[in-house]
Amino acid sequence: MSKNTSAADADQSFIMEAMPAFISEAREQVENIEQLLLQLEESPADRELLDALFRCAHTVKGSAGIFGLDKVVAFTHHVETLLDKMREGVIALGPRLSTLLLECNDQILHLVDSAADDNADTADHIETRADLITQLHAMMGVDTSSGHTQRAASSNGSVAGGGNSAGDTLAATAGEAAARWHVSARFGTECFRNGMDPLSIVRYLGTMGTVVAIECDRSVIPSLSAIDPESCHIAVEIGFETAADRKAIESAFSFVKDDCELRIVPPPAPIAHFVKLLDAMPDRPMLGDILVNIGAITQEQLENGLQTQQQARAEANGEAPRLGDVLHKQAGVAPEIVAAALKKQAKRDSAPVPDDHRFIRVQADRLDDVINLLGELVIAGAGAALVARQTRHGELIEANQHMGRLIEEIRNGTLQLRMVPIGETFSRFRRVVRDTASSLGKDVALEIVGGDAEMDKSVVEKIADPLMHLVRNALDHGLETPAERMAAGKPAQGTLVLSARHESGSILMRIKDDGRGINRERVLKRAWERGLVERDVVPPDAEILKLIFAPGFSTAEAVTNLSGRGVGMDVVSKNITALRGTVTVNSVFGAGTTIDIRLPLTLAIIDGFLVSVGNSKFIMPLESVVEVIENRPTANGLDARGRSVVELRGEVLPVVSLRALYGLESQPPERVSIVVVNAGTGPYGIVVDALLGQHQTVIKPLGRMFKTLRGISGSSILGNGEVALIFDVPALSQLAEHPSLHPAPHSSQASWQSGDNRPAAKPSSQGQAS
Repeated sequence: MSKNTSAADADQSFIMEAMPAFISEAREQVENIEQLLLQLEESPADRELLDALFRCAHTVKGSAGIFGLDKVVAFTHHVETLLDKMREGVIALGPRLSTLLLECNDQILHLVDSAADDNADTADHIETRADLITQLHAMMGVDTSSGHTQRAASSNGSVAGGGNSAGDTLAATAGEAAARWHVSARFGTECFRNGMDPLSIVRYLGTMGTVVAIECDRSVIPSLSAIDPESCHIAVEIGFETAADRKAIESAFSFVKDDCELRIVPPPAPIAHFVKLLDAMPDRPMLGDILVNIGAITQEQLENGLQTQQQARAEANGEAPRLGDVLHKQAGVAPEIVAAALKKQAKRDSAPVPDDHRFIRVQADRLDDVINLLGELVIAGAGAALVARQTRHGELIEANQHMGRLIEEIRNGTLQLRMVPIGETFSRFRRVVRDTASSLGKDVALEIVGGDAEMDKSVVEKIADPLMHLVRNALDHGLETPAERMAAGKPAQGTLVLSARHESGSILMRIKDDGRGINRERVLKRAWERGLVERDVVPPDAEILKLIFAPGFSTAEAVTNLSGRGVGMDVVSKNITALRGTVTVNSVFGAGTTIDIRLPLTLAIIDGFLVSVGNSKFIMPLESVVEVIENRPTANGLDARGRSVVELRGEVLPVVSLRALYGLESQPPERVSIVVVNAGTGPYGIVVDALLGQHQTVIKPLGRMFKTLRGISGSSILGNGEVALIFDVPALSQLAEHPSLHPAPHSSQASWQSGDNRPAAKPSSQGQAS
């Protein structure tokens, strides 16, 4: 008795350990269902999308059945039944049905999230599911007045009336007559130890049809003196009526397929049925595979036939009967079916079959630990290389260079593990745009551009909330109602574009709408009222647009569920700044608004370009460096903030001196170098004393004291233990161009104008490059 209790406890313990993995995978499937539904709204007749949608729902239901989550199984079953009718073409997807399925998907997500805590499923959720089931049945044309269907849609959200009622509902709504199958399952002795319960699989079969008979094979049970209560000795023969196919029945045993001898005998079927299946299935290369896939024989019968054919070949010295003849004698396959299968085999598809992608799940914190250790390895490698150079020992230098190359390859490969397409995040907003626009009475089309651009997963996770606010803000404030748009001469349907692309070592995300734009006069008036700008002072347009990021700033006349409290845009700005990013706004009143977010690709390790000014070391992201102008005379005529211009290939290039900008106390050299970088808005130069070359840079956050240091995004530890500051190239550009940094009146050098990278006048010959 104690051993049986121990086995049950072990089984329960395994389920609890595996539950987080189930919840994680089920959430992914639920997200896929939502995205597929939104894509189907644009292409309702796409068969591939319909099949993928059905598979996702079936996977959630099947996995939940293994874990005994009856509520998930029961509710998802109704959704799956309707999806099956959509695949058959009986029901077409429309706006009303799409909304219903999205609401059902929300309930599936709730049931998955509350799988570990049954108390989280409140009475309101139960009532909501009962109402959704009624609507699903109405869509399918099921008579909900019958007592049977009312039981299926009972208030507790699960299938009432026993384990077979769900199967009865399936048979009643699938549009096909249930056929009787014979299922023979012999479970392996390690089944219990692997955490599997054979009875839960049998119960799950009951959700797909009706178990009309079940018989245990007692011959597999050893004597009481030899029995091990922790080993599984279960073999069952099941009579099973269902409208499902062989793959659906096999899927019930998917978790024990490596620990179970399974034999599925199909119901008798006319030859015309198999010929029809052969015509409908894709071309397959092997005769046996074709017959197994259409259900004419089982895998076991095929293996027995191949074994018989091989034995006959050995006895006949190479000559053997045809496989079709063997299967006709052993398995009773009709010659007409074999002939049709051979005809199908002749139409082989010559296209290569791509290899299946294989994945492994790794906890995010473990990957973060590897990245942190890799950062320390990079620093240690840089220190070893420095020591090797100081010793001037050729073999030691060469060995360290080889080690450095290996570290760089490991770094690149490891960082790629955390890179994910931004399109996965963008796709989540399809539902947000759909529901929000509907609630506001607006017609909005969402366009996603550049979704394959990759960035660090940690950055993607942290940018989701700012993007959410910006999207909802564009829907509420930016885009107009259809009537307003038509009155303004625009199409009734508004457009919201989410785009991403790599640019200058960073990723540029853009939220663009063709709405009403930002009313600068209204923004300025509210800024005067709140004291953000002195009364009657009119800043440049770019500065007016920046006011929307001020804490508590809002131009809304009334507070709504979406906006009006002034607690959004300032949080967006703070969150993006915390990611070492920048956000800028451009708007044309009456034509729309564009918000650009520029973020680093990763928060861990980058390729940097190391420079020095006096005793200070600085690092620029290597991908933002365009070129280097070496050995130029020191630019004369610098303004109070160290700004000047030089001529580069007939063009005027703005430059900024780090020594003057940051007030570094060191004697300038006779000749300096200018590093030309691209800030997205255009190139500019940075005046430095010395170029120290490429450097693998481990990004370390700045201390609290230096959080407000402008133009600097982080720090790094060099191989000799020194600290180098990492430039935020776009922020440094904005710092150099800021209108409050205009030179003193006595300065003879032309100044940069706000919003313009070009000087107000042609530079003097002293500041020109030769």
